[in-house]
Amino acid sequence: MHVTVGALLTRGDSEVLLVDHRAYGLLLQPGGHIEVADTTLLGAAMRELVEETGVDPDQIAPASQIPVYVDYGRVPARPDKDEPAHHHLDIGYAFVTTNADVGDIQESEVLGAAWYPLAEAERLVGPYIARAIGQAGSDLLTGPG
Repeated sequence: MHVTVGALLTRGDSEVLLVDHRAYGLLLQPGGHIEVADTTLLGAAMRELVEETGVDPDQIAPASQIPVYVDYGRVPARPDKDEPAHHHLDIGYAFVTTNADVGDIQESEVLGAAWYPLAEAERLVGPYIARAIGQAGSDLLTGPG
């Protein structure tokens, strides 16, 4: 099992940033494996968000120190990375912005990144998207970005 982190970035109160994951061929929230230099799960989620989407870290803020979801699931084998099938324990955090946008994406991990309306993001990724919006709260949306 690998521990991973996810980052649900909301813009305003109705858009969520998703990435087109290269290896899995799915639209997902940005995220990935924890690295040795990561000192917190929240910091690892922020790092993954910035790395994969090129979002300016000065334009985003954590919505909370508490995860908005914990997910456990089987991940298919990735022969190109010499990884057998395994499980991920994914811990997700919510982040907010008012006007950050996608920058240079991490092309080795994602094919693209784009903003999706909340309802569409929930349909594509799952119901925990709404928890990120709820966690963000309107008072936090006046912060960075």
